Amino acid sequence: MEHVSAAAVIDGRGMVTGWSEGARQLTGYAAEEAVGRAARELLAHDPSPDVLAALEGAVVLRHQDGAPVPVTLKACAVLGRDDEPGGYVVTTERPREAAPALGARAFEQASMSMSIFDTEQRYLRLNEVACRVMGVPEETLLGRPFPETVEDAEHSRGFLSNLRQVAETGRPVHYESFTGAPSSNREHAWNIEMWPVRDDTGDVAGVALAAFDSSGQYWARQRLALLNEAAAAIGTSLDVVRTAEELVELLVPRYADFASVDLLDWVLGADEPPPVPSDGEIVLRRVAHGSATEGTPEAAVHLGEADVYPVFSPPAKALLQGRAVLGQAGEPNFMRWVAERNAKAPAGRSYRTGVHSMLAVPLRARGTTLGVAVSVRIAHPDAYVADDAVLAEELASRAAVCVDNARRFARERTTALALQHSLLPRGLPGQAAVEVAHRYLPSGSLAGIGGDWFDVIPLSGSRVALVVGDVVGHGIPSSATMGRLCTAVRTLADVDLPPDELLTHLDDLVTHLAAYENGEDVAELGATCLYAVYDPVTRRLTLAAAGHPAPALVLPDGTARLVTMTPGPPLGVGGLPFEATELELPEGAVVALYTDGLIEDRDRDVDRATDELCRSLTAPAESLDALCDTVLKAVLPEEPSDDVALLLARTRVLGADRVATWDVAPDPADVAPTRQAATEQLTAWGLDEAAFVTELVVSELVTNAIRYGEPPIQLRLIRDRTLICEVSDGSSTSPHLRRAHAFDEGGRGLLLVAQLTQRWGSRQTGRGKTIWAEQTLPD
Repeated sequence: MEHVSAAAVIDGRGMVTGWSEGARQLTGYAAEEAVGRAARELLAHDPSPDVLAALEGAVVLRHQDGAPVPVTLKACAVLGRDDEPGGYVVTTERPREAAPALGARAFEQASMSMSIFDTEQRYLRLNEVACRVMGVPEETLLGRPFPETVEDAEHSRGFLSNLRQVAETGRPVHYESFTGAPSSNREHAWNIEMWPVRDDTGDVAGVALAAFDSSGQYWARQRLALLNEAAAAIGTSLDVVRTAEELVELLVPRYADFASVDLLDWVLGADEPPPVPSDGEIVLRRVAHGSATEGTPEAAVHLGEADVYPVFSPPAKALLQGRAVLGQAGEPNFMRWVAERNAKAPAGRSYRTGVHSMLAVPLRARGTTLGVAVSVRIAHPDAYVADDAVLAEELASRAAVCVDNARRFARERTTALALQHSLLPRGLPGQAAVEVAHRYLPSGSLAGIGGDWFDVIPLSGSRVALVVGDVVGHGIPSSATMGRLCTAVRTLADVDLPPDELLTHLDDLVTHLAAYENGEDVAELGATCLYAVYDPVTRRLTLAAAGHPAPALVLPDGTARLVTMTPGPPLGVGGLPFEATELELPEGAVVALYTDGLIEDRDRDVDRATDELCRSLTAPAESLDALCDTVLKAVLPEEPSDDVALLLARTRVLGADRVATWDVAPDPADVAPTRQAATEQLTAWGLDEAAFVTELVVSELVTNAIRYGEPPIQLRLIRDRTLICEVSDGSSTSPHLRRAHAFDEGGRGLLLVAQLTQRWGSRQTGRGKTIWAEQTLPD
């Protein structure tokens, strides 16, 4: 018979009475081992009643070594006495896909899970690994449809869909699946390969499956993905608390059911790190925590609170030992600590209810211990293992560097801000020339505090200097350079230099500083500056700029515009002159000086921002302070990327009732009449008490101008917050104070003026010089 691979004779009682060589090869049983046995004993499981009745159909024999052998039975009746059936000759047609004995052993001994299904998704065969994964013996699965053998309906749908796809299309399928194994609560990853098994005619007769447990590679990929995500998710801002929150958000819920970050107190301040105690309790402050359960019920410590960790607790041990510490349910110290925490927890907040595993990792960066990160598993079935500790240490290391960077940035920002505030004017001096208001907003960007500054400097003759500047760069070096320039401007302003000349000297100073600091790169220490001088007597504003934005001017009629001027190069560039611009302003005009942070930004159009500035300056406001707030609110973006300094000055005018001027003839005889005229003016102002000193000052200064100066000579008295006496002449030679010797006939006049007045000095003018002296007015 073609294709007959085995034959056996079975009598009417179901006993084997004959056994062929093919049957021995198929099952491994010799004839003497099979004959005399019940045919049922040679089957892998009880056949269906239909098969048993007809002794025909698909059954599974059991090989002598225990391997199942699926076959198809065909029976032929053997007539006995009286032509009654006395038994059957049963033949098997060996399936094409059935492996020989060696192939069966290879299938059975494979290290991966292997299964064979028919086209109706019923189990035909499983190896030992597949049975172990399923958690049941092979006998309970053979012949059963796959959906009946699994509990995970979602997994069953996907698996069954792929089985059907291979059976229907004849094309293999490869995919990755995730499921739990009965022997472990941990989710497993499987690389599954399905391919069709064809018969002699080429039709699909079944589906073979091989599943490789790729959990190790899967979790390694997951850990690598988590580390890659940490690199992008942690440290997005230079803020210590936010960095800790980012670490917690990364851990919960996929790595922990609850996570917390506690830091040593000094990390949140500007102090130097103290040595970590080698023993004893450790005080840590909670800065971030998160839970997979809404409301974070596991947190016994509130955010911002400090807590004491005993030396035996996992967080304290991790911090003291400098490595990850695992805590598992059942360990005495761990359970003791959990019990103590639950006892200390506020009412209704059980600290570690149901916790079975904990992982505490120190946060260390650049050799400094900052705190500890704790991960807790409650609902998650798996306990933390050594691989988790390695991952946690890597995550903690990256987070610690970000925390330390944020701490250093906060410390440098605090230092730079303190330095900045110490150098900026705290209270602007009272003077009659202008009414002023100002704002300084430090940058909140990652770049740090910049070098913006402003100043209001009283000058001689009731004049006032308005200064705004900006140093290149950020941080403490920029603030220190700003302090140098601010001091230099005050020094040069005290010499009463015109704005363009002052900027020239300041440019030389920056060039020298850059050469001293950097050797040759001057641009790194560059700065911009706008210097303006307003005279309330003449109502003239003289200003010059070194690479700085032009100020805005608001006239009393409500119109606003930028001052047209020729800006020079930034300070430190050198080689080009600075040009001064002069304006005559009406009383009540507002001059707005500002740094570029107000109008310049990466995503802003400068012209549009400037127009917005001019519009906002014309808005109604109760005071200059209110106008400052209006301007900042209208012009600044929500998150400025640079420092902003804004200085508003409303001009005042000293009228004729407060200023008296006399032309003096270059004749010594004219000194007495001039002195008398000054005395009369003081009487008119009600300042008779100042007459004696004023007469001496007028007499000395006018006499010196006649004797050593050149025409024209002019005397001017100004009644401001002080009484100012000015004598101008056409000579550029300035006097200087010197000590007169015993037999000198002169040299004591200026000494007398210096002793009798509050201060005195000289300044160059376009037509010569002016010598001035100020007296304190009587109460």
